Amino acid sequence: MDIKSFHHNSKAKTGVLIVNLGTPDAPDTKSVRRYLKEFLWDPRVVEVPRPIWWFVLNFIILNTRPRKSAKAYQKVWTEDGSPLMSISKEQTAAISESLNAAYGDEVVIDLAMRYGSPSIGSVLKSMQERGVRELLVVPMYPQYSATTTASIFDEVTDQLKKWRWLPELRFINHYHDNPDYIEALANSVESWRAEHGGSDKLLMSFHGVPEEYFHKGDPYHCECHKTGRLLAERLGLKEGEWQISFQSRLGPKQWLSPYTDHTLEKFGEEGVKSVQVICPGFAVDCLETIEEIGMENRDTFLEAGGERYEYIACLNAQPNHIAMLSSLIQKHLGGWVSHTQDPEETLAHAKKLGATQ
Repeated sequence: MDIKSFHHNSKAKTGVLIVNLGTPDAPDTKSVRRYLKEFLWDPRVVEVPRPIWWFVLNFIILNTRPRKSAKAYQKVWTEDGSPLMSISKEQTAAISESLNAAYGDEVVIDLAMRYGSPSIGSVLKSMQERGVRELLVVPMYPQYSATTTASIFDEVTDQLKKWRWLPELRFINHYHDNPDYIEALANSVESWRAEHGGSDKLLMSFHGVPEEYFHKGDPYHCECHKTGRLLAERLGLKEGEWQISFQSRLGPKQWLSPYTDHTLEKFGEEGVKSVQVICPGFAVDCLETIEEIGMENRDTFLEAGGERYEYIACLNAQPNHIAMLSSLIQKHLGGWVSHTQDPEETLAHAKKLGATQ
């Protein structure tokens, strides 16, 4: 906040910054290339020495992948734009309504993307100008990973280095075993099955990361398995009726396994006739769920001999998901949102000390 925008009688606010991964601005090659360049250059995402990775990224990946990815984005793009963006806005509006009912105008709720726009930096600047003195950051990743949650922390703190008056800071690391989160997932499966019937297998597909990250101490793999186990227990599923897998791998390295596409191919070959797939690690439907899971992997299963394939949508802005997120946020706001200082009294005291505004 510069001297022109700072006023001693600004009312202090509590900020809730909701952050998701991000999306290209448009489903064209140029926009996708710009987005991928920012995303894949993040050292939290790709842990390869920078000189080597700079060459691979700029001369190989960015010359081939954007065109292919743009075609995939075109399959899922809507009149409202990217599904991830439009649903994230819907989520944020619903959470805002819930929190405003609890706290009035004491809380400022806003949405940012880790990559692309609206950027974390631009949204934090807006929050700063609105008087945010306490900041809760809410990464929309149920399971913690350095590639996602920690990357958001990096960017938030890098941006806060530019603030003269730092806000108090809190950060939600994960909620992979939150009972209300598990219940919301279970309800989504039960609602789907009540309408469409059950299946031979329930496959829980999580986004993958290189296996070496797990061996270095990243808890993501373990948290995915705990989410899967708790969901299966809540649904009363027996061994053999459900499985965990990992999708969206990139490059030649070994990633967390089993791979989703290989698993579905194996299911088909082994005579599994029906499968339902849910993606518990995604808070919002996006390219990886709608196109990769809903389209590509559907073809993989059916071509391998399967007969019925169904994708169960993410929790998105479902009421029980919004209620869970709002409750989680209110828990982490505990002790905050009590701005009793009179702004005019603050200004009067400041003027006695020589302040001009």
